[in-house]
Amino acid sequence: MAFITSKQVTIAYEAASREEALHYLAEQGVALGFAEDVEAVYQAFLEREAIAETGLQDGFAVPHAKTDAIKTPGVAVVKLANKVEWPSFDKQPVDIALALYVPAGEAGTTHLRLLSQAAVMLMKADFREKVRASQDPEEIAALIDAGLAG
Repeated sequence: MAFITSKQVTIAYEAASREEALHYLAEQGVALGFAEDVEAVYQAFLEREAIAETGLQDGFAVPHAKTDAIKTPGVAVVKLANKVEWPSFDKQPVDIALALYVPAGEAGTTHLRLLSQAAVMLMKADFREKVRASQDPEEIAALIDAGLAG
């Protein structure tokens, strides 16, 4: 089963801020059928951002939303046209976000498994370089799918 397909990957999205990128990802969560309420998902992203940074390193972030508004766990990726300020471990701006959508009832299981797999694959420099170099949603989806499958 694929975690992610090319329709879950957006290339060169124009966002002026982290908040704009997160709002777009909330809209994507609804468009992709993971959730039904854009504002509830957006608020869940913002609440998680307020706890600790979701920016990792080299311009990558893993924002995640856990809420009852999310009905099906899912993943979406957005490659921004330009880097935006985003609190991150290496204090660098972000231009690639791998968003996780988690139903509140699955917060412990699905969420932790997806988050740990995402963190592991994003620690690999060759993975980050391949995703950064690609402008092909199919290729990016395949790279991420393989990483999330472990």
